[in-house]
Amino acid sequence: MSQPHPVDEHFLLVARSFPAKPASDRAAPVRDGSALTGDEVLGLFDAQLASRHLDLVARELGASRNGFYSIGSSGHEGNAGVAAALRPTDPALLHYRSGGFYLARSQQVRGLDAGIRDVLLGIVAAADEPIAGGRHKVFGNAELAVIPQTSTIGSHPPRALGVALAIERARKLAAPSTWPRDAITVCSIGDASSNHSTTVGALNAIAYTRHQGMPVPLLMVCEDNGIGISVRTPSGWVEAANAARPGVRYIAADGLDVVAAYTAATEAVEWVRSRRSPVFLHLSTVRLMGHAGSDVESGYRTPAEVAADLDRDPLLCTARTLSEAGILTPDEIVQRYDQMRARVREIADDAVTRPKLTSAAAVIAALAPRRPNWVAAEVAKSTADRDRVFSQNLPENEGPLTLAQAINRSLADVLAARANTLVFGEDVARKGGVYGVTRGLQKQFGSARVFDTLLDEQSILGLALGAGISGLVAIPEIQYLAYVHNAADQLRGEAATLQFFSAGQYRNPMVVRIAGYGYQKGFGGHFHNDNAVGALRDIPGLVIASPSRADDAAAMLRTCAAAATVDGTVSVFLEPIALYHTRDLHEEGDGQWMAPYEPPSRWADTHVPLGSARTYGDGSDLTLVTFGNGVPMSLRVAARLAQDGISVRVLDLRWLSPLPVGDLVAAAQATGKVLVVDETRRTGGVSEGVVTALVDAGFGGKLARVASEDSFIPLGAAANLVLLSEETIYSAARRLV
Repeated sequence: MSQPHPVDEHFLLVARSFPAKPASDRAAPVRDGSALTGDEVLGLFDAQLASRHLDLVARELGASRNGFYSIGSSGHEGNAGVAAALRPTDPALLHYRSGGFYLARSQQVRGLDAGIRDVLLGIVAAADEPIAGGRHKVFGNAELAVIPQTSTIGSHPPRALGVALAIERARKLAAPSTWPRDAITVCSIGDASSNHSTTVGALNAIAYTRHQGMPVPLLMVCEDNGIGISVRTPSGWVEAANAARPGVRYIAADGLDVVAAYTAATEAVEWVRSRRSPVFLHLSTVRLMGHAGSDVESGYRTPAEVAADLDRDPLLCTARTLSEAGILTPDEIVQRYDQMRARVREIADDAVTRPKLTSAAAVIAALAPRRPNWVAAEVAKSTADRDRVFSQNLPENEGPLTLAQAINRSLADVLAARANTLVFGEDVARKGGVYGVTRGLQKQFGSARVFDTLLDEQSILGLALGAGISGLVAIPEIQYLAYVHNAADQLRGEAATLQFFSAGQYRNPMVVRIAGYGYQKGFGGHFHNDNAVGALRDIPGLVIASPSRADDAAAMLRTCAAAATVDGTVSVFLEPIALYHTRDLHEEGDGQWMAPYEPPSRWADTHVPLGSARTYGDGSDLTLVTFGNGVPMSLRVAARLAQDGISVRVLDLRWLSPLPVGDLVAAAQATGKVLVVDETRRTGGVSEGVVTALVDAGFGGKLARVASEDSFIPLGAAANLVLLSEETIYSAARRLV
């Protein structure tokens, strides 16, 4: 046991000094004007006490090397009153100081001890911790409708808005939902994270959505302790920034007083639930014991400041309320406090004995489950109502289609076969997309399923995250590859981690369509001709599909949608802009870059599994390994080499993650000479991973690569100076052979 902490000592000292009051009825309101009874406040007090002692024990466990880095909730325990005002079926996305909330909700459903155990198992990284399974210390539990969050501040409000909108979308579509029809979403943040660009963007999106008259059943709770790590929040800033936000009601309350917090939260919850309209609930709190267990608070705060905050301890406020109401005597308060200490420590003693993760396989198991046989079966599903969906003009009867047309028709088939699927993004609805890829889909399926969003990639992906966790499947569009970098953390930190940090209990299935790559003629520059995929390729578990022609695009989109449905897979579907409307391969009018659309009876036979390549030709002299725009370029080079007497096969990777390593190695061994043709950049591009995969597999033949320059892509003809060219491919192939 470590030395008593000043917070601990101060509470006991002050509580003992309370004057004794006559005993009163615990079933009566604890205070004039309050709906809470003495018994109810006692329950909240227990949740607060448990949260405090968890913070203290976490520090002891850390000191003894049995626990890991943890951020405490001390000073924020008034948020237990917010939990009491909500239903335990209302989805909650919690700030990392919302321990009181979590324990109060556990009290409602599973009992307080279960919540204490959850937190302790997280602190010691036990494999049987019920949400992350030893992978992360986080507030989360599927039984409590608490969705686990990352440690990145402010990354979760876009998802929270998505969950709120998904509740309403499911109601409108009469679709199955993870949440009750009248549920509301609660999202808690801190004053520091309220300034993060992701949070500010989400708050704007909340107001923007409500301004349009759309229902937004969302309660945003800001737990304002006035400091972020060591940086002070200017006094009055949170109110100034949020009190007048259009369409969002602002309510302020003393978060140090659990009764006042409950009263304000009850008002806020009633408003959100009955009006389906958002509220920003601003709770004034205090931060005790520093930012985290390793934080040295004396480095940036004076002793006087720390002492003043000790007097504002929310546990003292609750204890004083109970004392003044005659519910507990000073001795009973101290006794209850010490009993909770013993209770938490007893559970902690057991928690440290629990087994830990012991293998890489165990760690990775929850990351991105793959059930290929189930996906293959799901791919074959279609609707019997296709004649009506396509107005008697079935795509398989249209003749050869372009890449853009095939994607459009397959999106329609996915929407028709799966009533819980949504397609949305900038310009995708009325306009049908910048390149016409989604043209006509809103007319076919209605504005509840195909709709335009505000021009904010974080909000687009946040909506997809919320939809997925709520039982829907989202197919959002990011208009250009360069734009996804504005919101990369929504994929990296939120989408890709959810199954990992919830042991598969939560998932956010989605297929993110992104128009990208270079070679776009007549309209360009870096932001419309972006070939940077490195930020996507290193995200664990993320599937990256990269079709180059119509038939592959249709089949691969069906695979991504099926994987989302079956396994909760998060996919990025990269569409080469320059090939959208390409019809010819070798010469004008040959139509060789178009392909017919397969009817549903052929979907099983033409299924393209994740991580499977496509081979063109059976040449024995050289293998060209490529993808995207590189496929038609390589095929034209192969024809030119054939005239030189060089026999070439072309391997289209099709999937950039997972790479089709088996097909890649087989194609390499077939010729013994490999040229990797990579339209992305030499540094951080796809070829680095391809070459490494071949080396790792023991390929001993000749190996070389060509790639675009390490440069942004300029306007006009200057783009050709930095992008990979067919002449470069041809010259490198001749040298290799």
